[in-house]
Amino acid sequence: MDLIQKYRRFFWILGQWVFFGLLIGFIVGSATTLLLETNDYLGNAREKNGWLIALLPIGGIIIGYIYMNYGKVVKNNTLNDAAKLNNLVIDAVHGEKQVLRRMGPIVYLGTFITVIFGGSTGREGAAVQMGASVAEAVNKFFNIPILDKKIIIMSGISAGFGSAFGAPITGAVFGMEMAVLGRLKFEALVPCLVASFVGHYTTTAVWGHTHEHFVIKNVPEISIILFVKVILLGIIFSLLSVSYSQLRHWIENTTDRIFKKNHMKRAFFGGIIIVILTLVVGTQDYNGRSLTMLEHAFTEDVPPFAFLAKLIFTAITIGTGFVGGEAIPLFFMGATLGNALHSYIDLPMSFVAALGLIATFCGAANTPIAAFLLALEFFDGNGVEFFFVACMVSYIFSGHHGLWPSQQIYEPKSKLYGLYNGETIKNIEKKKKQ
Repeated sequence: MDLIQKYRRFFWILGQWVFFGLLIGFIVGSATTLLLETNDYLGNAREKNGWLIALLPIGGIIIGYIYMNYGKVVKNNTLNDAAKLNNLVIDAVHGEKQVLRRMGPIVYLGTFITVIFGGSTGREGAAVQMGASVAEAVNKFFNIPILDKKIIIMSGISAGFGSAFGAPITGAVFGMEMAVLGRLKFEALVPCLVASFVGHYTTTAVWGHTHEHFVIKNVPEISIILFVKVILLGIIFSLLSVSYSQLRHWIENTTDRIFKKNHMKRAFFGGIIIVILTLVVGTQDYNGRSLTMLEHAFTEDVPPFAFLAKLIFTAITIGTGFVGGEAIPLFFMGATLGNALHSYIDLPMSFVAALGLIATFCGAANTPIAAFLLALEFFDGNGVEFFFVACMVSYIFSGHHGLWPSQQIYEPKSKLYGLYNGETIKNIEKKKKQ
């Protein structure tokens, strides 16, 4: 009898996880389709109307006003600020804070404003935050126990990432890997897997959205010299990811201090700087998502310092309070740097661009397994050995830096770093300054 009860309980819990994954996946997949289609439309509209970039500072004021007046909620003597973006989502997974149900609509509106006026952002941030806000609504509606709420939030993250990039396997793992550096929270496997796949197929099969596709034209034959080159490239791309993360954090902290946490003033100032930089470089190739040049990085030579321009544009955009995502800008930085390096190391252009795309994202996000799986899904399994090495090297050499200061370190990347378990990236940065 006890055995029968155990099996009943097992299948009851399994059924719940599948149900919640289905529900979250469908809602988030539909919402992500709206995000992707609207972003494409607004991005095309901006490219046809270059004068819209002049309105970016005004867009910053609007975004700042929304977050300052509608993005903050105090619960249990704790401030839950939607302007913390993915950091709030990670804190919710740790049980330290709570995702706002209004966070999804707010970040969607902020992303649309950023895109139409030429801020340099991506989209996965909005998809992940919408996923988390949908998951929080499910938590509230079904009155889910406190210990299981974290798992539901993680499944929302998976649904958002998987549907945003057409990478359901990556999405499933990303939801489990994002919050804690050095550990996969496998207790969330079932709802994350279901939510990511359902979200992906809702976006593609139900609503018919087509994702961008990148192709590696030629993968070199395996050799010791080639692996040495891949290791060297992995180190270079890890340094690129650290440079971006540190610059963005510095801009964010500095402008926050100068403008005394006034989101409207920060974003207005950031918008002015982006407008000036756009006039200086004489092109809007680095505004918006820059997908055209990203695709060209796999097929033809692009400006050798395009990666640096995108790094500066995106760091200022996100660091001064605009919203969207950082994955596509990181893809751009890595791919264009790879494009610039390929002739110096005598490797095929598309191959090095692909390595840069994946390794730079890996070093910044601190999600080596998800990044490796993303390479498999993006490039149809080509060059699997090299992507694995590049991801591991970038992960190790990027140190304990990253996009999200709220990430906890379950285990340090190496004993050489002399860190303790349970630290956050934010605390580590503070200790370095003392």
